[in-house]
Formats: sequence, C-alpha cells, structure tokens
Amino acid sequence: MSTTTATTTKWAIDPTHSEVSFKVKHLVISTVTGYFKSFEGTVDTESEDFDGANISFSADIASIFTNQSDRDNHLKSADFFDAEKFPKMSFSGILKGSALEGELTIKDITKKVTLDVDFGGIVEDPYGQTKAGFEIEGKISRKEFGLMWNAVTEAGSVVVSDQVRIIVNAQVVKQ
Repeated sequence: MSTTTATTTKWAIDPTHSEVSFKVKHLVISTVTGYFKSFEGTVDTESEDFDGANISFSADIASIFTNQSDRDNHLKSADFFDAEKFPKMSFSGILKGSALEGELTIKDITKKVTLDVDFGGIVEDPYGQTKAGFEIEGKISRKEFGLMWNAVTEAGSVVVSDQVRIIVNAQVVKQ
C-alpha cells in the first residue's frame, strides 16, 4: 500500500511586475484611480493550475498613491484608512477555479469577499525563474470597512461613491 503526499509549491509576489489598484467614482461623473506602492503576498499551491491555492496578501496603507498628494494624505487620515492606527490592509483566501474567496481586513474590520480571477499561465523568464500571472478584480463597499467619510454637493450628489473596484495584476515567482 503506497501513500502519496501532495507537494506544496511556494510562490511570492513579484512587486516589480505587479500592481495593486483601486477605482472609485468621484462626483458620480468620473473615476479616480489609486495604487498601493508597497505590498507583499504569497501563494501556496499543490496544483499546476493553482486551483485550491492558499493566497495571503498585505498592502502598506502609507504607500497609497493617487497622483495627488492632498488626496493621498486625506486617504491616509482618520477620515478614511487611518494609516497611523491601521498601517496595513490584508487578504487571506483560497482560489477556487476562477474565484478567489477569502477575508479582506481594512481598519481591523474583516469581511468575506469574492474576487474574479483570470489565470494567465506559467512561463520561465530569461533568468530561469518560473513565474505565473493573474488578473484579479472585484468590488467592495468601502463603508463596510469603516471608510465612511463623504460630502454632498449643492446639487445633492455624493463626492465619493461607496463602491470601490479592486484591480490586481499579479506576477508570482516560484520559490
């Protein structure tokens, strides 16, 4: 009687070839895009297609960048992320086919989320490293995570929408 044990392959996010962004409606008429410049993540998998992979990720709130320093500082303030008190946001989940199901934590508030995943495949780069690529996208309600600040214009429109699109283009390197 033989027993086979699955081998876990570890992967780490390649920050040079990855980006973590978000999009939110401003004044209901246009979209503002922001990024987290500092983040890290790991993937542990037992399959070539990553089905069932365990994924962990975190981003440094202080690294938020929207190409406008006043807005960046406001997002880091207690009105939004409160970076001083809550320096990181994190995600932990499992990839199930084309869905990434897990728990997102922002400001010590944890909620279940499901994100759509497009697996780009696996290749070996010119330096002999094995890499895999993913496009991950989903929507969250910022208010569910305690990001409550808003204002109303004279015409009655909200300044910042509740719904936030998350877009992650991730390249991971086999360890």
